Amino acid sequence: MHDALIPILVFLGVYVAITFELVNKAVAALTGVAILMLLHLVSEHEAVELVDFETITLLTGMMIIVSALRISGLFTLVSVRIAEFTGGSPVKILVLFSIVTAVMSAFLDNVTTVLIIIPIIIELTKGLGLDPKKFVISQALISNIGGAATLIGDPPNIIIGSKVGLSFNQFLSNLILPVVLVFVFALGYLWISNRNVFRPIHGNLTKLFAVQLLLQKIRFQMENTHMDRKLLWQGLVCLGLAIALFMTQTITGFAPGMVALSMAMFLLFVSGIDIEKVLEEVEWPTLMFFSGLFILVGVLEERGVIEWVANNVFMQIGDDPYVVTMVVLWVGGIASGFLDNIPFTITMIPIVQLIMENNPIPNNILWWALALGACLGGNMTMIGSSANIVAIGLAHRHGAHVSFLDFMKVGSVITLGSLVIASLYLAAVLRFSL
Repeated sequence: MHDALIPILVFLGVYVAITFELVNKAVAALTGVAILMLLHLVSEHEAVELVDFETITLLTGMMIIVSALRISGLFTLVSVRIAEFTGGSPVKILVLFSIVTAVMSAFLDNVTTVLIIIPIIIELTKGLGLDPKKFVISQALISNIGGAATLIGDPPNIIIGSKVGLSFNQFLSNLILPVVLVFVFALGYLWISNRNVFRPIHGNLTKLFAVQLLLQKIRFQMENTHMDRKLLWQGLVCLGLAIALFMTQTITGFAPGMVALSMAMFLLFVSGIDIEKVLEEVEWPTLMFFSGLFILVGVLEERGVIEWVANNVFMQIGDDPYVVTMVVLWVGGIASGFLDNIPFTITMIPIVQLIMENNPIPNNILWWALALGACLGGNMTMIGSSANIVAIGLAHRHGAHVSFLDFMKVGSVITLGSLVIASLYLAAVLRFSL
C-alpha cells in the first residue's frame, strides 16, 4: 500500500476540490491526472486505457441529440404548452412540471432536464407572485428521482451500466417500481409540507389577472421563436430509434454507447445542421470530468487500494445478503448526499464487484442497491448531484437564492423516505430471489 500513498492523496485532494467547488470539476479531475503523469505514476497510454469509452460515447451521443432538439425549438414549444395547461394553479404547476421533469430525466438526462425546466418554472412562479425557491428545489429533487429509473437518466446509472454490462431494459424493469413509489412519496411530501404555497388562486382576482398577462407574454415569445420543424422531427425520430435500440439490446447486441453516438452522427448527417452550433451545446467539461475520474480511480484500483477498502471495510459486515444489500444502499445514499454521486459511484463499482465475487447475491441486486443509493442519495444536499448544482446555479442567475440549508431541509427528508422505500423494495426482491 505504500506505493499507493500519492495516488490516494491526489484522489482525496480532487474529491475535496469537487465537493467544496474550489475549482471547476473537470479542472480538478484532470489536474489530478496531470500530477500522476508528471510523477510517472501512470503513463499517457495507461491513462487512456483506464477511460471507460462506453460511458463517454453514450453521454456524447445523447448530448448531441438533445442539443439538436433544443435548437429545433422543441423545448420552447413544450414549455409554452405546459404553462398554458396549468393556468397558473400552483398545485397544477407542481404536479405537471414534476411529471414532465421525471419523464424527461428518465429518457434524456437530469442535467439537461433542469437546464430546460428551471428557467421556465422560475418565470412562471415569479409572474404569479409565488416564491420560486420551493418549485426550484422540487424540480431538482424530482429530476434525480426520475433519472434513477433508466440506464441513461442519471450519470451513476450510465457508469454502472457501461462498466457492468447491464442493459436499458434491465434498469427499467428493476427500478421503475421503486422510482414510481418514491416519486409519489416525494410529490405528496412536497404538497403537504407547503400547503400554503399551493393554495388555489381562483378566488384571487389579482393573481388571476397576473396569470393572464403572463400567458400572453409566453404566447408572444412562442410566436416570435423560430421553429425548425424538419429538424424537430428528424431529432425525435433519431431519439426514438436510439431508445428502441436501447430496449432491444439483448436482441441486437448493440452497445448503448455505439447506439447513441451512431444515432447522433446520423442526425447530423441527414439534418445538415451546423455541427459547430451543436457541439457548442455539448457539455465538454462533464465529459472531461468523467474521463479524469476514470483514470484516478483506475490508478487506485491498480495499486490495490480498492481491494484493501473492500476487504477491510465492506467484507467485515458478514455474508448475510440482506445486510450486505442494505449497507451498499445506505452507504451509497448517505455518502452521495455529501459527496458528488459521480465520483462515489466510480469508486464503489470495483468494491461491489469484489463483494459479489465472495458473496454472489442473485439478480444483480447489489447493482440496483448501488444505483438507487447513488441516485436517490444525491437529493440530500445541493452538492449531492450535478443536477442539483445546475438547478441552484440557474436559480441564483434568475434572482432566486436557495441556500444550502433551504435545500437540505427538504432534501434530507425526501432522501431518508426514499431510502426506506428502496430498502423495502430490495428486501422484497431478495426474499423472492433466495
